[in-house]
This record gives sequence, structure tokens and C-alpha cells, in this order.
Amino acid sequence: MAAGKEIRTKIKSVENTKKITKAMEMVAASKMRKAQDRMRHARPYSDKVRNIASNLGQANPEYTHAFMKVNESSQVGFIVVTTDKGLCGGLNTNVLRAVTAKLKELQGQGKQAQMVAIGSKGLGFLNRIGAPVVSQVTQLGDTPHLDRLIGPVKVLLDQYAQGKLSAVYLCYTKFINTMKQEPVVEPLLPLSAEQMRADTKESGEHGWDYIYEPDAQSVIDELLVRYVEALVYQAVAENMASEQSARMVAMKAATDNAGNLISELKLVYNKTRQAAITKELSEIVGGAAAV
Repeated sequence: MAAGKEIRTKIKSVENTKKITKAMEMVAASKMRKAQDRMRHARPYSDKVRNIASNLGQANPEYTHAFMKVNESSQVGFIVVTTDKGLCGGLNTNVLRAVTAKLKELQGQGKQAQMVAIGSKGLGFLNRIGAPVVSQVTQLGDTPHLDRLIGPVKVLLDQYAQGKLSAVYLCYTKFINTMKQEPVVEPLLPLSAEQMRADTKESGEHGWDYIYEPDAQSVIDELLVRYVEALVYQAVAENMASEQSARMVAMKAATDNAGNLISELKLVYNKTRQAAITKELSEIVGGAAAV
């Protein structure tokens, strides 16, 4: 019964793995609800900042902020948002594949990229492919904090304001629903007045006439920086909600697969045990007949 003992050991091992994946599924489900609530709470703020920025851009057309100017440069920036931990299916693989495709497209146009990595998985990938990482932030935990994101992102924002970058792209995984998450590579800078105006019209907002204090330029400068930071924070919140959803689905699939494997192993074990019993009975009967 050496084979039977080996199968029993394997069944025990798979059962232990199933307990772990089931526990991770429950933890991910709990964290997913909190991450989704955080993401939904951040959306109204970013929408309101976008509406105000659009209205201010229309109310003061004689001043153009550096973020809304189109620069001529061979350098582009990427803000790559990934997770710090694995076991979340193809979440990181999909967004990094989209980043790689965009990089190849820009390199074909003679552009060079500078990277900001948010998350350990993206940082490791960018280091492996030899992409220049100018700043990074990892180990954000389950709750993103804007003060930890501002520093690394500000490196690219300052370079764009100085005219050293022609564009900045924001790469993250957008949360659609629990079963679907979509990798996104969208332009962050330059800010498009037409896009902000379109967003304002879609939300049903109308323009307001503002009284500026201390002056229009200072207010617009501060507001557009806050607007860009809100977009980055929203991207990180969306990515965290996607991470927990993908991890819950992946761990549920792993738990189901472990259950199926246990059933198959038990069937093989029973067949092996029955074959051994039949063999022993045949030997006893054969010995008795010989006597």
C-alpha cells in the first residue's frame, strides 16, 4: 500500500492548500467591499474638481496653465500603477502588457520614456525590461494616502511644466465590476480643455462666474495641480478595488480546483485500495486451492 500512502499524503496536502485559498478568498471579499466604498467615495471629489477646472478654464481664457500647453519633446512619462502582492490572476500582467505595447508604439515614433512605479510588481517588471524609473512608491497597504503619492508623481509633473516631457500617461486597472477589470493607458498630461468641457456637459453642470482671491492665475495653478493629483489618487483607488476583486475570484477558482483535485485523488485512492484488497483475496484463494 505504498502507493495508497502516497496518495493519502497528497490528499492531505491539497486539503491544507484548500483551507488557505478559502481563507484568502474570505479576506479578499472583506477588503474588496472596503476598497469599492473608498473608490466610490473618491469619485464625487474628482468629478467636482474636474467640473470646476473646466469652468475656470472657460472663464479665464487669456491664461493657459503649463499642464494645458502642448510641449515638443522626445521624452514621455508613464505613471504605472500595479499591486504590491500577487495571487490576483492576470491583473498585473494585463496592465503591464498594455504598457509594453504603448512603449513600443512610442519608441517607434522616436520617443523615450521615463517611469514612475506605484506598486512592487510594476517596479520589478520595469527593472527587468531596463526602463528608466525616476521615482517609485511601494507598500501602500490597503488604504492609499495622497501624501505618499504626491512626491513620486510630482517628479513627472515638474518635468512636464518645464517642457521636458511631451506627454504623461497614467496606466492602471479600471474597476468595472467584481468579475471584470479593464487595463487602461490614458493620457494624463497635457490636460485637454475639450475633454474637461465634455465631462462637464455629460454631468449636467453649467458654468459659473467666479470671483478670484487672490487672483485667477494663483487659483488656476493650485486647482489644476489638485486636479491631476485627484486623477492619480482615483486611479490608485480603482486599482486597489480591482486587485481585491481579482484576488477573490482567483482564490475562489483555486478553492474549487482544489476540491475537484481532492475528489479525483480520493477516487484514485479507492481504486488502488480495492485493487490491493482484490489481489490479497486472490492470493488467499489461490493458496487455499493449492493446499
